Amino acid sequence: MLAACTTAQELPVPLADAFKRAEIPLDAAGIYVREVGNGVNGPVLFASNARASFSPASTMKLVTSDAALELLGPAFTWKTLAFADGTQVGDVLHGDLIIKGSGDPKLVMENFWLFLRRIRSRGIREIHGNVLLDRSAFEQVAYDPAAFDADPLKPYNVGPDALLLNFKAMTFRFLPLEANRSVAISMDPPVDAFPLVAPRLTGGPCGDWRIRLQPVIDANGARFLGEYPASCGERTLYVHPYQMTHTQYFNLVFRRLWAELGGTITGDVRDGYVPPSARLVAQWESAPLSEVIRDINKYSNNVMARQVLLTIASHQLNLPASQERGADVVKAWLARKGIDAPELVVENGSGLSRAERISAATMGSLLDAAFRAPTMPEFIASMPLAGLDGTMRQRLNAQGVAGHAHIKTGTLADVRAVAGYVLAASGRRYVVVCLINHPNAMRGPEVQDMLLQWVYEHG
Repeated sequence: MLAACTTAQELPVPLADAFKRAEIPLDAAGIYVREVGNGVNGPVLFASNARASFSPASTMKLVTSDAALELLGPAFTWKTLAFADGTQVGDVLHGDLIIKGSGDPKLVMENFWLFLRRIRSRGIREIHGNVLLDRSAFEQVAYDPAAFDADPLKPYNVGPDALLLNFKAMTFRFLPLEANRSVAISMDPPVDAFPLVAPRLTGGPCGDWRIRLQPVIDANGARFLGEYPASCGERTLYVHPYQMTHTQYFNLVFRRLWAELGGTITGDVRDGYVPPSARLVAQWESAPLSEVIRDINKYSNNVMARQVLLTIASHQLNLPASQERGADVVKAWLARKGIDAPELVVENGSGLSRAERISAATMGSLLDAAFRAPTMPEFIASMPLAGLDGTMRQRLNAQGVAGHAHIKTGTLADVRAVAGYVLAASGRRYVVVCLINHPNAMRGPEVQDMLLQWVYEHG
């Protein structure tokens, strides 16, 4: 496939010089630039270390989202179902309400509230029983939110769940009240019976105020045992309450919203399954996959990408999904497309991983095939547009390539990556991949931006 590639030494001189200025050796980067279009494989413009294995960071989301588009279809939706098991007398359900998830990556508060309204519209107000959560679409496995970077409070470290609600995230807002030497604190989503203990108000510079908060957040409330400088003014903290389970989080949110809708529940909210005797009472259907992958790729949403990988496994294998099964399905899909990828390692499909690997040639071949697939419009539209939106909004603004390149970015410690398409000034379109793995990778974006501009001007 790469017989027409030039060697690393034959990179355009300005690009080779840019790598030298950034003190990034060429063997620390995988580069692949190839013309696409007209229904055939175009010539390789140039490539370097194209078959070497690199960490792709978030460009791995392109693999997951393209696989999902082709295997599930752009109109695919996730369905969250509500069943009743018991006798309904008037507006009282004498039995259990069961909510069954299918892995919806974006069951946010507004959607969940509308779903509960549908349940209420079926005449159910009082639940004289339990609310059971059926999350059997995904395997129930131990998940360590600190495994990636030892920072489990970060929202991107939320683990996958078949009934993921509101990304299992909490938002806290702090406002210093200097008149009475205290800090006002509020949270979203608002929940009942969840005490908030504010941090102490202190003086001095704002600095790294997040660390100074010393949060402890679990099913019993949120306690900020540290301090908050008055000089910070009003600030917002987004967290993953990792010390509570998905079920505990669901319980807090469900009870508050159900009460706001006039409902009551006498039992518990706990895990369970849909029994054969249960009847369907309501359904929530997500936005289509084509819309979901725009959120994933434009804003690099790791939690949603994990959900999509497991959804692929669940629907292709008709088994409880796991990361390993998702990886196997993706590799088999690539093999059927004739893309040989012996170096490929898929861990969670998001790129937020130290284990995931891909070569520039494999990524380029995938992008080339995607351009000729029926799902090409949805796939390209999901990627950030250089200089205009998503993670590319602040890059290349004043360059000619702005508005002419759909590029997914990737960032980890010692990793900077870009992958996507450039529409050159000539009217030709090119696949462009550049994966940099090196301690100086933080200087990589300037090199990658030069690469994108060069392809625009000379391609």
